[in-house]
Amino acid sequence: MDETSLERLATDLRPADSAVALTGAGISAPSGVPTFRGDDGVWDRFDQGQFTYGRFQRDPEGFWADRIELQRELLGGNYEPNAAHEALAALGQTGPLRAICTQNTDGLHGETLESTAAESDPAILELHGNARRVRCVDCGTRRDADPIFGRAEDGELPPRCECGGAFKPDVVLFGEQLPAAVIQRARSLARESDVFLAIGSSLVVEPAASLPRLAADAGATVGIVNLEATPCDGVADVVFREDVTQALPRLRELVESVD
Repeated sequence: MDETSLERLATDLRPADSAVALTGAGISAPSGVPTFRGDDGVWDRFDQGQFTYGRFQRDPEGFWADRIELQRELLGGNYEPNAAHEALAALGQTGPLRAICTQNTDGLHGETLESTAAESDPAILELHGNARRVRCVDCGTRRDADPIFGRAEDGELPPRCECGGAFKPDVVLFGEQLPAAVIQRARSLARESDVFLAIGSSLVVEPAASLPRLAADAGATVGIVNLEATPCDGVADVVFREDVTQALPRLRELVESVD
């Protein structure tokens, strides 16, 4: 592990007023959560064209019939937060991390914070939604996904809200816009940050991929932790080709250390 670069990043993090993290699939993969792309990714086994917002609107019954199997693939395992999730949570509770902007829909960042519920917990912005919830497309009511998917498995296709509207997974589907308020907040946080960390993200999916550049342009120290090269490596001050479950706990130790 590049200890010198980690120490440099920790030196910038300690006095920071506002640090922000962007996380992608690479932070949840060590927990066993399937990735969508890459070797043996979810889209190697499922046709992503069947899970578009347009299909949900045209054929909600068929969409839900197919989504049941996809949901089992995505959340059927006993996935738990790993050391990288825990290190980020701690950097918010005892350090400068103000917010975690995540591209993941697995809910593991929120689960990490459930046991503490401290006032100092970092905010979590789920840029692509949360697959553990569903939302009524008519009234906006949100529900836990498990019982709703249970109704779908029993033949209620699509499952409906008390108001009569159809539920949809509370995630951003292909062909659907990200919630404007969420992405605007993420951009503001990036511009206001002193340190911006991009963790386990390929940084190719917009608009999240632009966040490190926004932070860099505003003068933030940018650190990237990812096993593969990213298009933003050139604007980063520090780049780590490290396992996130090793790099982030060590970074936390260095930030919390007292000379």
